[in-house]
Order: sequence, then structure tokens, then C-alpha cells
Amino acid sequence: MHVEIAHRLEDALAFLASREDGEPIAGGTDLMVEINFGRRRPLALVSIDRVAALREMAADGRVRMGAGVTYARMLRDDAGSVALAEAARTVGSPQIRSAGTLGGNLGTCSPAGDTLPVLAALDAAVVLRSASAERRVPFTEYMTGPKRSVRRRDELAVAAEWDDAGPAQVFMKVGTRSAMVIAVATLALVIDRGRKRVGIALGSCGPTIIRAREAEAFASGLLDEAGWERPSAPPEAALAELGRRAAAASRPIDDVRGTAAYRRHVLAVMARRAFARAARVA
Repeated sequence: MHVEIAHRLEDALAFLASREDGEPIAGGTDLMVEINFGRRRPLALVSIDRVAALREMAADGRVRMGAGVTYARMLRDDAGSVALAEAARTVGSPQIRSAGTLGGNLGTCSPAGDTLPVLAALDAAVVLRSASAERRVPFTEYMTGPKRSVRRRDELAVAAEWDDAGPAQVFMKVGTRSAMVIAVATLALVIDRGRKRVGIALGSCGPTIIRAREAEAFASGLLDEAGWERPSAPPEAALAELGRRAAAASRPIDDVRGTAAYRRHVLAVMARRAFARAARVA
């Protein structure tokens, strides 16, 4: 196996353009598991964890988070999203959080990726760059299936961008234990009071991250009635209906982590609790 160490983004992109068998590696928390179990055997790797441009973060109305930002840094510094910081807290052990990156979640593209529902709920865009061009893909168009995306072989996901949505955000995760676990189901909910928009995204309950569009429209209607600028406690009947609509958007399966019926149940519970919490935040 040939390993190239890149210190500049341009060098990493040039390597990917020149090697059809080349793959990027940063923290390696997903890829090294696949290699160690013999599921993948790449012939060439380019290490991008030393590329400073991928570790940049900026927030000035529009938030940009570099793909090399680790989960530990999302917790330590201002991640530009309350829900993203909550998601980072649920990832693995302290060692994994210090190595794993936002770009790793985007590259692996698993429906169980903890940060991905947050990006979907934020209406984020994924910034893809090759040696010759750069493009921005809405997250809703980025994933095409389990561990599949529109990213081309010679491209890197270099960042994610989204409009600052304010503090009314929640991320929730259910697993078979309280830590060090792949999600049975996750949910991210964002109330963007400035833009009068609600985003609800479901993880680990379908082939891709799923936007619960009917639940979003229902939640927006509740906020129209209450007044977007006025935090309030939604009535229990409305919360129950919101939970039902969120669960109905899912496409779960039975697997070793949980049944489809259980996933629908916990999604309904998480949607109710998430909206009740976020609706009280100014």
C-alpha cells in the first residue's frame, strides 16, 4: 500500500486526480476498521489530517466548517450549531472524538452518521473540490444510498456550509447502550426563527438521512399560530401529532440493533421531546 502525506489541499487533490486507486484518510476511524477486517484493501492512500485548510471554521451569518474539524473541536470551540455540538458529544470515546472528523462522516456517508441529520436539518451544503473545480451540493442531494454519495473519486468533501439558524436546535440519539454505540435512530430538529423555517431530519432509519417534510410543515403551522418570535410550550396533542408525522417519514428495517417498529416508536418520542425543548428557546 502506497501512502502519501499531504500538507496542502492542492497536493491531496493532485494525488487523487493522478491515482484511480487513491483514497483519502484523515482520522481513519471508519476506514481503518474496514481495512483491519479485510473488507477493503486500498492500494494508495493520501493522508489529509495535516492539511490546515481543512481545519478552518468561520461564522458570520453563514457558517463554514472544514471537513478536517474533529468532534472534540466541535465540543471545545463554537461549532456554529447547538445540535452539531450535541451530536459530537455522542460520538464514540474521547480518543475517537479527537481523531474522527466531519469529513469522515461525509465520506463514509452512513445513514447512522451522527452529524449528518444535523446537516440535513440545517439545510447545509456540502462543498466538494477536485484539482480542477469546486461545487456545492445541497445535503438533501448529497447522499444517494447507504455509504453512497454524489462525491466523485477525484473529489474531497472539503467543508459544510449553512446559514446560522440560532440556538433553537436539538439532536437526540437512541442506542443499545448509553455510549460507544452505533445509533438505533437519531433525530435533529432546528427552529430557525429568523427565516421562519423548521428542519427535522432522521438518521439510522432508512437508506439515507430522511427529511420529515410533513412533520416540518406541521411544526411550522404550530409556530405560525404561536408567533415565531415568542417561545412557547406546544400542547400535548400537537406534540403527539408531530411525533406521528415524523415517525411516518422513516423507512426503517429490522436489524441487530433494533426492529423497525421500535425505530418508529423512538422517532415519535424524540420528535415530541425535541420540538417541546426547541420551541421554548428564543
